[in-house]
Amino acid sequence: MKIATIILAAGQGTRMKSDLPKVLHQLNGKALVQYSIQAAAGLHSEKTVVVIGNGSEQVQQVVGSQAQFAHQTERLGTAHAVLAAEDALKGFKGLVVVISADMPLLTAGTLRNLVEKQTANPGPLTLLTVCCGNPRGFGRILRGEDGAVIGIIEEAQASPEQLMINELNVGAYCFNGAWLWPSLEKIGLSPKGEYYLTDIVSVAVAEGLRVQALMVQDEEETLGINNRVHLAEAERVLRRRINQGYMLSGVTMIDPERVYIEDTVEIGQDTVILPNTRLIGSTKIGSGCEIGPDTIISDSTIGNHCHLLASVIESAVVEDEVGMGPFCHLRKGAHLGRGVHMGNFGEVKDSHLHAGVKMGHFSYIGNAEIGEDVNIGAGTITCNYDGQHKHPTEIGEGAFIGSDTMLVAPLKIGRGAKTGAGSVVTHDVGDYEVVAGVPAKPLKKKE
Repeated sequence: MKIATIILAAGQGTRMKSDLPKVLHQLNGKALVQYSIQAAAGLHSEKTVVVIGNGSEQVQQVVGSQAQFAHQTERLGTAHAVLAAEDALKGFKGLVVVISADMPLLTAGTLRNLVEKQTANPGPLTLLTVCCGNPRGFGRILRGEDGAVIGIIEEAQASPEQLMINELNVGAYCFNGAWLWPSLEKIGLSPKGEYYLTDIVSVAVAEGLRVQALMVQDEEETLGINNRVHLAEAERVLRRRINQGYMLSGVTMIDPERVYIEDTVEIGQDTVILPNTRLIGSTKIGSGCEIGPDTIISDSTIGNHCHLLASVIESAVVEDEVGMGPFCHLRKGAHLGRGVHMGNFGEVKDSHLHAGVKMGHFSYIGNAEIGEDVNIGAGTITCNYDGQHKHPTEIGEGAFIGSDTMLVAPLKIGRGAKTGAGSVVTHDVGDYEVVAGVPAKPLKKKE
C-alpha cells in the first residue's frame, strides 16, 4: 500500500514566547519538524507534505528538499490545514498519514503500526490514542457500546463527565486517501470559528463507517511541545533514549543524566563518557577512550585509547593514544597525530602535530606543521598573524622549542634544532642549529 504523510507545521506557537516558529525550536540538535520528517521517512512515504504558515520561509530553509510544501494562508484550524495539502497530493491513491510537527517523540515504529491497523480496517480512518492521567489539553475519545470510536470531544467543549475520560486523542491519523478529501469539506465551523480535524470522526460515524483506534503504549511518545517546559521534558526523554542506546552498544556512562550526545555521533566499544560531556554533530569516537568530564566535542574524529579531559574540540582530528587537558582547545583544522600529548590550557588551530609531539601547557600553535617527536615548551606561541595575513610555521622532527618561545611566522625550524627559553625567533633556523635571545641568534660553540 502506498503511503503519503502530511506534517502540520503552520501553527504560530504563541506559548513558546519566541520570534522563532515553534517547529524550528531545537531538540537534541535538530529542529522539531525534522523529527516528523524522520518519522515519515521511516514509513517509506511516497510523498511527504509539510503544511506551513507562520515563518514559512524559515521552515522551508530548514526542511529544504526533504519534503514538498503546502501553504495554509489563513489559520482556520487543523482540518483546514490538512485540506491545504490536497493539491500537493493530487492523483495520489493510497493511505494518508497526518501528524503534527510538534510531537517529536512519536516513533516511526508506532506510525507503522497505525498504518498496519488501518490497512486491515474496512472503515476509512484509524487514529492514535493514549491513556494517561495528564490530559495536556488533548481531546477525549468517545466510544460506543461496541467499543468503536464514535467521536472526539475537545477539552474546551467537554462536559465534566467527559473530562473524566482518560483515553486521549494523540493527534495522529491514518486515512483512506480517496475518502479523506471530500470528507474534509463536510466539517463545519467550531464555536471558535475553526475547522477541527477531530470532527472528521463524526463525519465517518454519520456515514455508518467504522473508526478504529490504536492505543500508544509509551505515554512519552505522545508528548506535544506547546511551551519551553514541554521542550525541556522532551529533551530529557530523547536524551535518555539516545544514551541508553549507546550504553547497550558497549559505551560506559558514569552519570548518563549529565551527558548530552546527539544521535549523529558514533562511539566505539569500551569508551567511557564522564559527566558534563557534550558530543554533537558528525563526531566519531573510537574504542577504549575516556572522554570528560566537562568536555565538548563537535564534528570531530577521535581515535582509539584517547584521554581527553575538560577540553573543547571543534572540527578536528585526533589520532590514537592522544592525551590532552585539562582546559585544552582544538579549533577548526587541528590534527593531532598518534601519541601526541597536549598540556593544560593549550590551543591548536589549523595545524598538524605529527606523532609523538609533546606540547607544554599555555602554548598556542596556529597555521603550523609540527614534525614527529618535537618538544614544544610551555608558553610557546606561533605568532602567525601580522594584522592582515596569517603565515605558516614549520618545525622539523625532533626539534626542541624552549619554554616561552615566540615563533614569528613565516618561519622554518630545522630538524633537531633547539631554541632557548624566552627566545623570539624571527628568522629560519637550520637543522640541528641552536638559537637563543631576543631576537634569537645562533649560539657559538665553545672552542
